[in-house]
Amino acid sequence: MTISVNQLAEARCALESPLYADVGGDLDVSFEFFPPKNEKMEEQLWESVRTLEPLGPRFVSVTYGAGGTTRERTHATVARIQRETSLAAAAHLTCVEATREEIDQVAEEYWAAGVRHIVALRGDSPTAGTKFASHPGGYENAAALVAGLRKLHPFEISVAAYPENHPDSADAAADLDNLKRKLDAGANRAITQFFFEPETFFRYRDAVAAAGISAEIVPGIMPVSNFASVQRMSAMCGTDVPAWMGRLFEGLDVHPAARQLVAATVAAELSRRLYAGGCKQLHFYTLNRAELAFAICHLLGVRAKAAVQEVAA
Repeated sequence: MTISVNQLAEARCALESPLYADVGGDLDVSFEFFPPKNEKMEEQLWESVRTLEPLGPRFVSVTYGAGGTTRERTHATVARIQRETSLAAAAHLTCVEATREEIDQVAEEYWAAGVRHIVALRGDSPTAGTKFASHPGGYENAAALVAGLRKLHPFEISVAAYPENHPDSADAAADLDNLKRKLDAGANRAITQFFFEPETFFRYRDAVAAAGISAEIVPGIMPVSNFASVQRMSAMCGTDVPAWMGRLFEGLDVHPAARQLVAATVAAELSRRLYAGGCKQLHFYTLNRAELAFAICHLLGVRAKAAVQEVAA
C-alpha cells in the first residue's frame, strides 16, 4: 500500500492534536432561514433565530419562493427580524414571474423597512421540470437584477455561486462567466450552493481566481438533518452526494438522536477543513433548525457576543 505525502501530513496532524483544537475564534458566520407556513413552524423559526442570535452572525437571510409564492411571508419575516432582533436581515429576491416594476417595488418595501441587504437570484421555474423563462418586462437574469437594485439604493448584494455548476450552465467556463457578470454588475459577494467535500470548494476557489474574480466567495454548508431530503435537493441542483455519506446515514432513519450526532459530525468536519484551508466566512443553510449550526459554530470557536447577551437580558 502506497501512502501519499498529503495523506501522511493529514494523518500526522490528526494524531498530534484534536481536529478542533486551537481554532482561532475568528470565523464569521451567517445563517439562512425560510418563511414559516403555519403557527408551529413560526414558533420553530423564532426559537432558531433566538438561539443563533447571540453568536453575532454577519447577517441572516430569508428565502423567497418560486414565482414569489412566499413574498408576503418572506417580507413579514425579514421585517420582524430587522425590527425585533439585533441581527442584520437579508432578503432573497428573484426574477421569477414578475415585471421589473414589481420587483423594484418589493426592493423599495425592503429599504423602507430598514433592510439593506438583498440576496439577488435568478430563481427557478415555478413549474417543476421546465426551464426558467424571464417574465415579459422582467429582469432576465441575476446580473440584470443586481444592476437594477444598484440603481435603486446602495444595497449590500449577495449572489449565488455553484462549485459543481448550475444545472442550466453549458459548462464550467459558462458558469464562471455568469458569476463574473453578476459581480461586475455590482454584487458584493457570492455564496455557494451546498457541497459535501472540502476539495469541491477548494477546486472551485482556484478556478474562480484563475478566471480573474477577486470577490469574496463564501462556502454554503448544509447540515444533513434528513438524508433522503438532502438527496432530493442535491439531485435538483446538481450537487454530488458522496457514497460514503450514504453509508454513514444508512440505518439511522429510526434513530433520530444518533442521526443528529452523525449529521453534526459530518458538517462540523467539513467546516473545520474549510477553515483550515483559509475560509473565515461560512454560510449555514439551517432549514429553520438551530441545533446543528450552533454546535458547529461552537466547535469552531464562535461564542456568544457579550453585547448581544446584554440586549437579550
